[in-house]
Amino acid sequence: MQRTRLSKVQNGAGRIFLEGVVGPWWLTSLRLIALLFGFFSASVLAGSLSNVVPTRTITALIALGVCELLVLFRQIFCKNSVPLHWRLLDNLRIGFVYSVILEAFKVGS
Repeated sequence: MQRTRLSKVQNGAGRIFLEGVVGPWWLTSLRLIALLFGFFSASVLAGSLSNVVPTRTITALIALGVCELLVLFRQIFCKNSVPLHWRLLDNLRIGFVYSVILEAFKVGS
């Protein structure tokens, strides 16, 4: 197979996917728990703040801004390898963002 840019991207994506799936059972379960906890926390936050704050858009924008600040802090503090607690925080953030996007689709329909 030739080494094209597309094959490099595919190999990199496959390596990242396998890194997240393959490993000890406790690491995979921690990642899954962090992902689901992020989804759950955003769902609870959206439900409880919808009664308090009249505009959900501002609340979601602030929450997503905080998530992006976490990404910025990770890039500042972790130059070479990413420790486990930052990876779990990334999974929590991914679940949170997914839940906010799902909530936006529910409000839009």
